[in-house]
Amino acid sequence: MLKMIALLGLGAAVAFTSLPAIAQTNQSAAPAASASPTVSHKSQMQHRANMSKERTRVLAHHVRHLRLKTATA
Repeated sequence: MLKMIALLGLGAAVAFTSLPAIAQTNQSAAPAASASPTVSHKSQMQHRANMSKERTRVLAHHVRHLRLKTATA
């Protein structure tokens, strides 16, 4: 019985130690994602288009390389 009371006390102590940490977090602070954007939508779309072109170019080069390899083999 004494062990059970000791375990309950230990469990309660462990459970309540995290409560001050929760209470100290600032819940009213604005999230970082709501900050003003650093680049415009137009520049984001241009960047996406450029990356798409680059991926396409690299893929085409890779496919040409594979075709040359299989044609000579």
